[in-house]
Amino acid sequence: DTEVLAHLIGDCYEKRRGKNGANGDPLTQAVCDALREVIGTYGIAVVCADNPDLIVGARRGSPLIIGIGIGENFLASDANAIVAHTRKVVYLNDYDVATITPERFDVLNLGADTAKVQISNIEFSQEDAARGKHAHFMLKEIFEQPQTVENALRGRIDLAGATAKFGGLNLTEKELRSIDRIIIAASGTSWHAALVGEYLIEEFAQIPVEVEFAHEFCYRNAPLEKNTVLLVLSQSGETADTLAALREAKRRGHRALAIVNVVGSSIARESDGGIYMHAGPEIGVASTKAFVSTLTVLSLLALHLGRMRNLSANRALEILHALEAVPKQIESILAQNNSLKKIARKYAKVNDFFFLGRGYTFPIALEGALKLKEISYIHAEGYSAAEMKHGPIALIDAQTPTVFLVPQDSMYDKTMANLAMIRARKGPIIALATEGDKQIKKVADDVIYLPKTLEPLYPILATVPLQLFAYHIAVARGCDVDKPRNLAKSVTVE
Repeated sequence: DTEVLAHLIGDCYEKRRGKNGANGDPLTQAVCDALREVIGTYGIAVVCADNPDLIVGARRGSPLIIGIGIGENFLASDANAIVAHTRKVVYLNDYDVATITPERFDVLNLGADTAKVQISNIEFSQEDAARGKHAHFMLKEIFEQPQTVENALRGRIDLAGATAKFGGLNLTEKELRSIDRIIIAASGTSWHAALVGEYLIEEFAQIPVEVEFAHEFCYRNAPLEKNTVLLVLSQSGETADTLAALREAKRRGHRALAIVNVVGSSIARESDGGIYMHAGPEIGVASTKAFVSTLTVLSLLALHLGRMRNLSANRALEILHALEAVPKQIESILAQNNSLKKIARKYAKVNDFFFLGRGYTFPIALEGALKLKEISYIHAEGYSAAEMKHGPIALIDAQTPTVFLVPQDSMYDKTMANLAMIRARKGPIIALATEGDKQIKKVADDVIYLPKTLEPLYPILATVPLQLFAYHIAVARGCDVDKPRNLAKSVTVE
């Protein structure tokens, strides 16, 4: 399709050459002529041998930004590519066509008389997007998580009011109180965060929540009542399926909020309001720190909504204080990196894994399995521990390890009973347990201990060792950790 588009633009250019278009150059007009004939998504840069100092860029669905320099300008799909050269950027909108030379740039829109051009500043530095002393970006980003959680919390904790505060939701307190249903739409890792968000919002705020795959929401024609709000989650803010879900909700007249990481992204611009993660640039394809930041923001949002209903001040303060302790607790988990490395190497040649959890840890079991399969290419499945007896337990044998999330929470006894079922079938067990749990040593082959925290916040802590576990297995198997095969950092096509 890209080759066809190049030929189409070439044909249009031949017709335009020698004529003086509205922008003073035939290439821009040729690109516009061609794009008016095509259907679909694109993010393109067009150059011509007749004028090598001219680039024409255009987007629909795929991200594209202009970097503004002094005596030089840039075109890129991601700010990470140009932050070493400039911090000033223009985020192009759908149907925008940009004409760029070293001295200037112009933007027009195929669907409007004028194009909205707003110059923004990249909030991170070149150093933020560098690997530093770490062997891989993924490892660097795992170790940045104490700081990224602090960034997600900064300025948002209101101890005096026993609540959380946000500046960008763009909904009045009355509108927030009127919400009677929330649909969370996301894809991939963000979908696992959405499942945790469902548990958090329903527990803290008692608002019914449904979690949808973004690509399914767009085509399912689900009923949306007047006071239903769509919440979308995306690290890049450019995930095509998630952006389509947002647009579908808005098309049907409903409010759409977003939690994103990239400032100025399409989802950030098109949502009615939202919250930034402030996780900084995430280079590794497998999301790590953005996932943990999303969980942190969802915890604050659930508490904020809960305080507008029946969540007591005492309970809210307990949650807020526990959140404040999370960065130090993550540091203590990262200090176990060498121990985790040894455990990971022990299982590096295994072909199949199960990841099991219950309640709040069930979505983290899904996420742990996804991380392992993404970067190590090992087949891994995440399940609710209670679901094993309904079929998957048939696959358990001495060559199939299970990673069990076993916090000392309200389901501890039931989870231990599920664990015993695996042990009885000679399945090797790696347990993530709470510090001080002496019983787990008797039934697990390997144990990773996590600090004590509140049950709703356990997913944040449990995620970190699973990231390290997947990372070290992938390295031991010689896999390209930062650029796994067949995967893209931001999925900008449907």
